[in-house]
Amino acid sequence: MNKIDPKQKFSLWYLIGVAIIVLALQYWARTSTFETLAYSDFKTLLQAGKLSNLTLKDTTISGTIDLHDTQALLPADTWKSLTRNNQLTHDFITVRVEDPDLINQLQTTRVRYTGIMDSHWFTTLLSWVIPTLAFVAIWSLAVRRMGSSGIGNLMSVGKSKAKVFVQKDVAVRFSDVEGIDEAKQELMEVIEFLRTPEHFQKLGGRIPKGILIVGAPGTGKTLLARAVAGEAQVPFLSISGSEFVEMFVGVGAARVRDLFNQAVQLAPCIIFIDELDALGKVRGISGLTGNDEREQTLNQLLVEMDGFDSNRGVIIMAATNRPEILDPALLRPGRFDRHVAIDRPDLKGRERILSLHAKRLILAADVRLDIVAAKTAGYAGAELANIVNEAALHAARENKQAVEMSDFEVAIDRAISGLEKKNRVMTAKEKETVAYHEAGHTLIAEFSKTADRVAKVTIIPRGIGSLGFTQQLPTEDRYLLKRSELLDRLDVLLGGRGAELMKFGEPSTGAQNDLQRATDLVWHMVTQYGMSETLGPATLDKHHKLASIPGYSETTGNEYSELTAQSIDAEIHKLLQCSEDRVRTLLTIHQQELDLLAQLLLKQETVDREELSKILAMKKDGLHPAFQTSIT
Repeated sequence: MNKIDPKQKFSLWYLIGVAIIVLALQYWARTSTFETLAYSDFKTLLQAGKLSNLTLKDTTISGTIDLHDTQALLPADTWKSLTRNNQLTHDFITVRVEDPDLINQLQTTRVRYTGIMDSHWFTTLLSWVIPTLAFVAIWSLAVRRMGSSGIGNLMSVGKSKAKVFVQKDVAVRFSDVEGIDEAKQELMEVIEFLRTPEHFQKLGGRIPKGILIVGAPGTGKTLLARAVAGEAQVPFLSISGSEFVEMFVGVGAARVRDLFNQAVQLAPCIIFIDELDALGKVRGISGLTGNDEREQTLNQLLVEMDGFDSNRGVIIMAATNRPEILDPALLRPGRFDRHVAIDRPDLKGRERILSLHAKRLILAADVRLDIVAAKTAGYAGAELANIVNEAALHAARENKQAVEMSDFEVAIDRAISGLEKKNRVMTAKEKETVAYHEAGHTLIAEFSKTADRVAKVTIIPRGIGSLGFTQQLPTEDRYLLKRSELLDRLDVLLGGRGAELMKFGEPSTGAQNDLQRATDLVWHMVTQYGMSETLGPATLDKHHKLASIPGYSETTGNEYSELTAQSIDAEIHKLLQCSEDRVRTLLTIHQQELDLLAQLLLKQETVDREELSKILAMKKDGLHPAFQTSIT
């Protein structure tokens, strides 16, 4: 549980304490050592001549009572209260009521009295001034303690929340960014402009006003922007797109104006807006007005960028992983002129990223970062950094002196399928089902022409729903896949279910994720890639693109007829059925290897590449000699 910052903790007990003090002061001011006397008793004692030294005020009458022979004149409780100290006289006070005959009666009884005007300043001081000062003091204390994250931020609601990093604070350089060489090269021109703007201005050139960095999450968009600021040695104003929009209408637009005013004062500098899609989403095409505040903020940003002079030395950079939903007005020339795409790193890029993050580690001699890079195809920079960190943590848990290759293997397995659940209890029948399921995936991958080879197969449960997994090792990075290669991948996905059908005669629920991925793959083949012989070279899946536009209704429907939809369903069913037939045929041919691999998985739970190669090298008439005794 996170501890509460004392500067942000404000207790209601402060208010309660002040209220108690004020009430106590008022009670003390209104209470005296005089006994309170009923006005009727006062009149009786006055008539009897038992009162003296009266003081008449606007609201009270006070004086002295002579207690000789007064017991019969007073109620028993009043008499007892007045005589508890055995004194013959006692001071009193009573509330003055409207009595026109009082002065005449005082003159008749010849009682000495004086009149005094009431002074209300002390009561007023206690009732109003002191409480007001106390509450002001408490309010000031609360504002100071809560700071900019609490009440103190209310008066600055229109101020920009941009975090300003001056030159000495931006320690990131291009040497800290690996795997995206093309993007770095494209941004070198921006750095040169910020360093020597006169070089471009004398030739009449104009630097782009805005640069939009596009890439998948974790590919290093924010890191690259900070590296640009670090290389140029200029201030860096960083803010997220969501920080512009508040519940108050007009606040976002005010913050945009304030941000650009700050940038002009700090020029040359870089404005960086992270997650631009939170602010720059395409404006609604419906009649709804629920996003007026966001649209006003976007309009103000468009106005500021349109009237902004890039020659002032201010570069606007932004990052997003959803460029398809940005408003077209943001992307036109004159605003975000240049788009820098950051792709996931290739094999060499992953190896350089791993080397960069592994510099701070003590590595054992057996560590091969090139192999780690080969096993992490498709991973972004942030994911690779996490694998390096997980490997170091695992080595520390095992009390090792250096991070070994086995620690990287554990980190990769954890990143793919989650943490091992060795304590999860499965029945013998379930373990056998999982073993044949994973063995089916493995053999189909090994005997398909274009499928990636298997590096390891295990039946140890991992993560939330995974009861085992088959790890394939790509031989190279692929950017294009042919139809035959996609069909081989489809066969691998259905290989686990095919093995269950062959061994047990019925499938289990363990194939749910495989079926989902297989269906998605076939859907893309038919509707996006034009790989259907029946439907031909057509792209039919436009529905998902329109759904990202605000105001678009799901009920609009697809852009093809019901007959075409039936053809799509039939083609998907055909591809899945043909794949299942191929899997059944291939597993029937290699049933001996299937049984052998499944039994080995039941015995030792994990089979690596070396042991798998021994199984695949066995002869049809018996086991491989070197492997004969390992499963007995």
